[in-house]
Amino acid sequence: MSKVVGLSWGRKMSNTDVMIKEILLKCQEAGHEIQFLRPDDLDIKPCSGCTACVVGIMSGRNNGSCIYKDDLHILEEAWYSADAVIIGSPVYETSPSGTFKNFCDRMGPSHDLSFLKEAYEERKAAGKTGAELPDERAFKTRVGCIVASGGAVTKNWTVMTIPVMYECMMATGVDVIDTHVYYGAMKVEHVLGAPEQMERMDQMAQNIIDSLAATDLEEKTKWRGAEEGACPVCHQSVFEVFPGSDKVECTICGIEGKVEVKDGKATYTFCEQQQARSRMKYAGKLEHSNEIKHGAMTQKKVEGLKELKEKYLHVGE
Repeated sequence: MSKVVGLSWGRKMSNTDVMIKEILLKCQEAGHEIQFLRPDDLDIKPCSGCTACVVGIMSGRNNGSCIYKDDLHILEEAWYSADAVIIGSPVYETSPSGTFKNFCDRMGPSHDLSFLKEAYEERKAAGKTGAELPDERAFKTRVGCIVASGGAVTKNWTVMTIPVMYECMMATGVDVIDTHVYYGAMKVEHVLGAPEQMERMDQMAQNIIDSLAATDLEEKTKWRGAEEGACPVCHQSVFEVFPGSDKVECTICGIEGKVEVKDGKATYTFCEQQQARSRMKYAGKLEHSNEIKHGAMTQKKVEGLKELKEKYLHVGE
């Protein structure tokens, strides 16, 4: 038996809540343990950007402790206990809710897979044990699904949602196997009046069940979503384009590809080397942690910074 955890940033018993709970019910019927949490009901403070968590991990002082002692530990425990996670949010201004983004900001640095894995290996080699080491549960393979619901009847009003919701998945190393956005939700009072959407949730549940039943890692983590997408790693199609060139870059994975148009149809290609350095893969996360280690951790100090700042104190206040 595996554990499936659902986190909803939607209104209580509204579309997002119920969509996630439908998935959980199907997983429970298949014999899995389930847990449902509403982070908006908890005290989760906004990230201050102090970098204490990253410095703590990389310096060996701690395992990424935050200066805030709030309810984030409840979500952390649920996340680490899960074999599969489902995250869901309503769509506000083409994106998920602000409180969801706050969760990403708090979870990202302090629970980044590469930060923790490198610290674990270094400390273990130095003879550290027990609580001196990062939680080993951070390193287990877990799969994830992303659900969103938006009132706009045109899909492009939800375009930023899934890319932003990938943020907490990429940091913690979750293999996303399916995503779905229910748009046009304003046309029906509740998703329970949209049977095709509930059926899609049943399919997502089956995708989780099939993934958890797999014994082979590739089979377990493979993409099972209804749409393939142009990027071969995250299976989404949101790119940055570079005028005057054939270069494109996946905004989720951060990998470079090439676009070619033939007979009015565009094809996108990403070489294996680029795919391997996706932010959704360990090598891509390690690339980033090395940037931090040799950048922010060794940054040049500014002489007389306190005095230089005085000019800007209370400007416009």
